[in-house]
Amino acid sequence: MSTTGLTLGKFAPFHKGHQYVIETALKEVDELYVLIYNTSVTTIPLSVRANWIRKLYPQVKVIEAWDGPEGYSNDRDFEIEQENYILAMLNGQKITHFYSSEFYGDHVSKALGAVDRRIDEARVAVPISATEIRQNPLKHRQFIDDVVYSDLITKVVFVGAMSTGKSTITEALAKRYQTTFASEYGRDYWTLHQVDRRIGFEDFNQIAIGHIQQEDRAVVNANRYLFVDTNAITTYMFALDYHGKAPELLTQLALENFARYDLFFLCEDDIPYDDTWDRSGEQKRHIFHQQIIADLKVRKIPYISLQGSLDERIKKVDAVLKRFEKYSNAMMQPWND
Repeated sequence: MSTTGLTLGKFAPFHKGHQYVIETALKEVDELYVLIYNTSVTTIPLSVRANWIRKLYPQVKVIEAWDGPEGYSNDRDFEIEQENYILAMLNGQKITHFYSSEFYGDHVSKALGAVDRRIDEARVAVPISATEIRQNPLKHRQFIDDVVYSDLITKVVFVGAMSTGKSTITEALAKRYQTTFASEYGRDYWTLHQVDRRIGFEDFNQIAIGHIQQEDRAVVNANRYLFVDTNAITTYMFALDYHGKAPELLTQLALENFARYDLFFLCEDDIPYDDTWDRSGEQKRHIFHQQIIADLKVRKIPYISLQGSLDERIKKVDAVLKRFEKYSNAMMQPWND
């Protein structure tokens, strides 16, 4: 006889305790369903939370509950409402084992006619709760998978032409907020591979891939924010400048790149030009800067302009971050005022 398990929750966020329940269930049943609720306790969308489970456990069948009852209660009327909702969402699917770490395991398992499998209810094996993680994700980093943790971090990217202060402000903000940053991978790559200040057409693909990998390494140790110096869109613009066209892979990465970041800051070219050997002059900076602005507009990417001294720029970033909430409709705010 085949066995089918069910577990449910808000998974706000999904953590090692939840994983312990799921992994226990996967060892014991032939098929496992996970019902995940929409909730007001977090701004992280249900779809994002559901995809954590899909990525980590592709064999699990995830059911997104967009209109389910909010919260938990031992009031019998609420229990009945919850039971009826679960049965409706299962649409006739027979459950043999119900997995949970909560008191509701009793009444839900009875409603399902399933075995009540209560896993680590005392939180001994995995001593953590989602509430604790929401209060301080970095403090409880050990209980969060990298896939989940990356989505808890606000990713802030700085774009602009050469010598507009991107590297300086990226590093300064990382120090200020006691977090990690991703430097401009392309500059290091160019220094190592340039011949007569030029690099090959396909090199631009390697720059974009290397930069994304560098971001992915940095974000898993970030504290609330990851500050990023340039991105694949900037690499795309450099490819056009060098070769008049961009490789197909880079073009696709640049199209997808917008979704990687929560905030775009444009470092303006109003600061003194640093005429180092690897750059092409102040006039070139100004032209390239205008091209970057045009590209952002074509891509319909909202950005916040930074001008003035480093202190003035940091002050503006501070003000934006103070008001910003990840997964909110942030760019409707008048950030450029």
